[in-house]
Amino acid sequence: MWSRRRSSDGMRVAVNLLTDDPHNPSGAHWFWTRIIPEMAVRMRADEEFRLLVSPRLRAMHSGYPGPVTHLMFPWSNERNRLRALSEQMYAPIRLRLDGVDVFSTLIAPAVRPAPAVVAHFKTMHAFTTPDAVRPLVRWYREKGYPHTAKTADAIIINSESLRAEVDRYLEVDPAKLHLIPEAVDHDLFCPGDPDEARDHLRQRYGIDGPFVLFVSSLWPYKNCDGLLRAFARAELGDHRLVVVGPLRDEVYVAELRALADHLGVADRVDWVGGVPLEETVHFYRAASVFAYPSHNETFGLPILEAMAAGCPVVTSDCSAMPETAGGAALLADPNDPAAIAEALEEACGPDSVLLRKLGLERAQDFSWAVTAERTLEVYRRVHARRKERT
Repeated sequence: MWSRRRSSDGMRVAVNLLTDDPHNPSGAHWFWTRIIPEMAVRMRADEEFRLLVSPRLRAMHSGYPGPVTHLMFPWSNERNRLRALSEQMYAPIRLRLDGVDVFSTLIAPAVRPAPAVVAHFKTMHAFTTPDAVRPLVRWYREKGYPHTAKTADAIIINSESLRAEVDRYLEVDPAKLHLIPEAVDHDLFCPGDPDEARDHLRQRYGIDGPFVLFVSSLWPYKNCDGLLRAFARAELGDHRLVVVGPLRDEVYVAELRALADHLGVADRVDWVGGVPLEETVHFYRAASVFAYPSHNETFGLPILEAMAAGCPVVTSDCSAMPETAGGAALLADPNDPAAIAEALEEACGPDSVLLRKLGLERAQDFSWAVTAERTLEVYRRVHARRKERT
């Protein structure tokens, strides 16, 4: 157990991981499992990390290098109401007792839990796509985000698009905002043998032949319905549409299946469901094109993951997607199935080779090591400023 006593110049950072659900890990889980070890190996001798976890979450955040230990809380997001209550009521007491200097979190407690607070804003979905957020969660975020924007010493965002949304919906000092893009795990997402990937998908998932790929949780704003309409009208020969992702909204999924039947493409659509993230690389390597026609993204990490695996990308011309794609994808209006269909045809045809090349080059611009260095520097900066005031 790490001692609470350290040099006066040291820094103890507590990272709130309780918003993750151990039974249904989110994109935030992937982010933290990539960035924590990168930050840990860059920490100085007098710096430490404390990870806020529940008993069920602890095993998912163990084995990190360096001075990284756990602060145990009773619940994580498998009991989201109790988790939120413990964040508000217990965190200010527990973190103070542990001598935490910097608290990294999504929503700050009403009572300041540490001398410095850094917020990580990943989305503004409670404001931009409220129907995609459960009512109680939406209410909590609608109340918590403005408070956090006011009280946090720094707010980390991942795109200029998210900066614009924060500016639109919250009153925040622009100097607090620090743009740090997310990144790609290049050890996992890298080009491979397409034939081997197709064999893997055939044997494990029964998927055969060329296909258009969609990877995402099935929320309405992800626009799988628009992709179905585009796929139905695109001239793609014997291509199938493969949909990979957790079936989050059962009503919407039923509507999607009914729409596929109405469009006459139900027998050409494979509904794979959720798979481990490590499995998605086989889909990217085998696909003719990755389609991501979402209505709203604050970053759009699957775009880069597909590019890093050598898969051509078609995505939306709005929100953060053009920013993330960086000119290496074909862009289409997500509200126009005809435009999406045309882009799919081009990506599967004459533009395929160029898109693969541009995508691989674009993905190389994003590294978890750089993301970690810049995030750790924000923690150090707010800690130094707080110390100067005391």
